[in-house]
Amino acid sequence: MATAGVQLLAFALALSGVSGVLAATLLPNWKVNMDAGSNIITTIERLEGLWMDCTWYSTGMFSCTLKYSVLALPSHEQAARATMILACILSAVGICTSTVGMECTRLGGDPETKRHACFAGGVCFLSAGTSGLIPTVWYTKEIIANFLDLTVPQSNKHEPGGAVYLGIISAVLLVISGTIFCTSCLKKNSGALLHPCKHPPVSTAQPEDSLAYSLKDYV
Repeated sequence: MATAGVQLLAFALALSGVSGVLAATLLPNWKVNMDAGSNIITTIERLEGLWMDCTWYSTGMFSCTLKYSVLALPSHEQAARATMILACILSAVGICTSTVGMECTRLGGDPETKRHACFAGGVCFLSAGTSGLIPTVWYTKEIIANFLDLTVPQSNKHEPGGAVYLGIISAVLLVISGTIFCTSCLKKNSGALLHPCKHPPVSTAQPEDSLAYSLKDYV
């Protein structure tokens, strides 16, 4: 029962991580630029994401432009697109696989198959968390390097947006969830190795009737 409770906790963390990674992939605020202009009336907030760029005016107007050309994007944005999509796919596969492998479900058949499914789900979550952590950290590094570059005009400098922080937190949750799943499966496997199944001893004694019958054959 303790293992089932730990797996439920890991599954809840994984669901939160999957939702966060998906939201971070779609949100447009990976980096933010606030241009105040000459007065508060001309304040403009520019949001840039992986799939679209949005502009928020102080008057309340909001407009977005999709990024259709992949080759026109910087290398870190292209890599972020690919790895975040991979993280979403791996985390979805991990959700399906871990559902089969958890002790509290009746799917998967025998315990050995459920252990393999549980471990596979943990590996998927670990891979998804790594795939989501690499682009967010790399993207943040590029934003900070651009911000500290003295040759870049102040109007072209950006700060990390909420989507980056959401992606980092969600990736960490996926890594924690995958570690818990893999550890719980390994604990069960090690326990099976330390306490192998004891088979009942095979009796070599012959029944009295058969022994008497065999002695009669020699008389």
